[in-house]
Order: sequence, then C-alpha cells, then structure tokens
Amino acid sequence: MITQHLDYSDGDTALEAYVAYEETDVQKPLVLVAHDWSGRREFACQAAERVAGMGYVGFALDMYGKGVFGADGDTDLNASLMNPFASDRALLRQRIRAALVAGRNVPQVDPTRVAAMGYCFGGMCVLELARSGADVQGVISIHGILAPGDTANEEIVAKVLCLHGHDDPMVPPEQVLAFETEMSEAGVDWQLHAYGGTMHAFTNPAANNPDFGTVYNVVAESRTYQSLANFLTELF
Repeated sequence: MITQHLDYSDGDTALEAYVAYEETDVQKPLVLVAHDWSGRREFACQAAERVAGMGYVGFALDMYGKGVFGADGDTDLNASLMNPFASDRALLRQRIRAALVAGRNVPQVDPTRVAAMGYCFGGMCVLELARSGADVQGVISIHGILAPGDTANEEIVAKVLCLHGHDDPMVPPEQVLAFETEMSEAGVDWQLHAYGGTMHAFTNPAANNPDFGTVYNVVAESRTYQSLANFLTELF
C-alpha cells in the first residue's frame, strides 16, 4: 500500500490530506474520509487505509488546517475547532468541497466515481457535502450529527447511508426522525441503520466515556464496516 501526505488549500487556508491506495495501473474510485472533531489524526488515516484495502483511493481530508489538531478527551479544544463549522454550514461546505476538488485531482483517482464517509463531526461534513448538491455517488455518515444548519439545501444527488447508535445522546430520536423526513421530502435515496444499545463514537476503540455518551461497541463496528463495504460496492 502506498501512503502519502498531500498539501492542498481552501483559499488562503493551507490543508493537508493523507492519501492511501494500493499500487495500480488503473484509476480507482475516490473515498473521502472526514475526521471526527479532534482533527485528521490517526483514526481518520487508518480509515483511509481501510478503504484503500477495499480497492479504492482513501483520502483523509483536513477540515481545520495543516498541523491543526485536537486531542483525545479534550472536549474544550475539540469543540473550539469544530464549532465554527457547525455554526456556519456555508463555510463547512466550502471547506469540504475543497477536499473534493483536491481528491479528484489525485492521479490514481477516477474523478467520475466518488464517495465520502465521515465520523461524528465528519458525518455532519459529508451530509453537508450531499446537501450542497455535490456531484458524488454517495455519502456515509458514521455516528454523525444529522441535524442541518441554516444554509439551504441544493438538490441532493448522492445516495445517503447513515450508521447510527440508537442510544447516542448527541443524536436523539427526534433528530433522527427530522433527518428522515428531510431526506424523504427531498426525494433522496437514503438508508439509516440504527444499532440498539449503542452510543456515540461506537467505531472508535478509544471511546470509553459513558457519562459523555461515547462508548466503543465492537459488534456495531463490525456491522458498520460490512454495511460500508456493501454500500460502496453498490455505488461503484
């Protein structure tokens, strides 16, 4: 497997992606990987390698800026990095669309076949990519925030898959129902898989804070990656 860091930008903001792919003579579909609220750290890079092992080009994108990272357990720092984007969805859409452009320009990528996946905050990011009307085949939110912001939606052309913990205190049932209604009224091809007895951040082995609502769940993790594999096979 070939891995590399890739510099790109959003206006004057320098960004750094982590790209992974298995050596090939043919262009492969691109899978953008949007990180959680702690930034493009090891977890996101490992996810890019995971999708590379499935036959795609994994592109762990950067929402915060080159060298800007949060930290495990530092909720204040992580929130200070995430909140400017959560509160300004136009800015969020601009930032992730910069990653889409950069990813499509990777020589090993087939620019006509693109999906985006994201964890927690990254789930919000890929859903906003879809809401922006981006020409991508599909997006996958993994324990992501489903609520929209104040920025109006464009026509959603991507298929949407949400993998959700039913007991996630950050995404209560009323938010799930509102999201389902939003997607249905927009005529989107959508799925939502809710895992019982499962909280937020369930695919992250470092998540072990039930008081905060983040708990790793090995069964839900396994189901998540099986669903992800099936969805990407369907798209490509």
